[in-house]
Parts: sequence; structure tokens; C-alpha cells
Amino acid sequence: IEQWKDPKIFSDVERNVIKRVLGFFATAESLVGNNLVLAVYRCVDNPECRQYLLRQAFEEAIHIHAFQYIVQSLSLDEGEMFNMYREVETIFNKDEYAMSCTNSVLDPNLDTRTKEGPQTLLKNMVGLYVITEGIFFYGGFVTMLSFGRQNRIPGTCEQIQYILRDESIHMNFGIDLINTIREENPNVWDKEFEAVIITFIKNAVELEHRYCEECLATGILGLNPALLKEYVQYIADRRFKRLGLPEQYGSE
Repeated sequence: IEQWKDPKIFSDVERNVIKRVLGFFATAESLVGNNLVLAVYRCVDNPECRQYLLRQAFEEAIHIHAFQYIVQSLSLDEGEMFNMYREVETIFNKDEYAMSCTNSVLDPNLDTRTKEGPQTLLKNMVGLYVITEGIFFYGGFVTMLSFGRQNRIPGTCEQIQYILRDESIHMNFGIDLINTIREENPNVWDKEFEAVIITFIKNAVELEHRYCEECLATGILGLNPALLKEYVQYIADRRFKRLGLPEQYGSE
């Protein structure tokens, strides 16, 4: 808190980046929680998976509280922070894109016994676990933890480290669940659907690039849009590989 109050410790550009990251996380965590409870839990009836989904939903609630606590502790404008997803186009586009499949999963007429039903669920889960938690969140993690390496806002960065731990586990669970559904329903994951998923993820990478260009236009802490673009592509290739899909970028 004392660091944040000191105008000599953070430049206006750095403060803007931190607020952008917190603003994105504050709403994205809520969207993830809603997707889990209202969509995924309803479609997945394996008892062990449901137990974990309940745990994940609880952890998402803790994350939301953590961001609210940070916003209040740093005396940030709560209206600005929690409405950022409405007012900042690049954040709005990421949130809307990742959750674009949720409504179709909430359709009471969704039938997972058909070919199209599991495809709808799988695409929603890719948006939730691979794109939101596995790509979008990681751009925020690397930015915030770069401040932590300089021992700036250490309390906030400690919270981010705990959230990174949780989200990594969430993502791995989600990808394992996707792959299990795929193995149990081989007719669902055909070449046509595979192409849809690849395009879905690649478009998300482009949205993250635009967000980085807006958020880090002048660069901070040795980070810049070009470097973040390469990092996001590397992360995306790791996600493609976990899904048994060909890597698309070849970033190292």
C-alpha cells in the first residue's frame, strides 16, 4: 500500500498496466465461475469430476474476493475496475470471445447423446480452460509477476502466485477432461471439428495480441508487445500439444 501511494515507485504507465490486469481478472474470474456452475457442472455427471468442479468454483470465488481485497486495499476506483470489461474494448473482446459458447451449453434442449451436443460442450470447455485460464490469464500473470521480481507490490504479487497455482491445476484438469470426453466419443472429434478448435484458439491468440498492444504500448520492465506476442504464441503451442493438436507457431 505504501509503495502504491509513492509516486516515485510507479510511473503512470506502470500504474495503468497494473489496473488493466486487475480489471480483466476481476471480471474474468466471475465469468469462469458462472460457466462452471451453470454450464459445465450440468453436463458432466461423473461424481469425481463434479467434486472437483465444486472445489474449482469455490477457488474461483476466493480469487474474486482476492482481487476485490486488492482493489480496496490500494484505494482504487471500484467502479472503474469492475466496469473495465465494459469500457475497455480489448478486455471486453476477450471476455466475450472466451464465453461465447456458454449460452449454447445452457440451452435446456442440449442433447449430449448427439454428435453436436458434445461438440458444443467441448468447445465451451476449450474456451473456459484452454483460452481463458490457459492463455488469457497467463498474459496477466507474467506482467504482474514481473513487478514481483523487483519486490514491488509484493502482497499483490503473492496473491497472484497463489492464483497462478490454482489456475494451472484448473487448466490441467480441464484439458484432461476434454481429452477423456474425446477418447470416449471418437466420432465427435473429427477433422472438421479439429479445424474449428484450432481456429477458435488462434483467434483468441490474436485477441490477446491486441490486448498486449493496448496495455503495453510503450513497454515496461523489459516487456513489450512483440515479446508478449512471442510468449503468448509459445503458451498457445503448449496448449495445442496437450490437446493432441499440431503446434501452430513454433515459438521457443
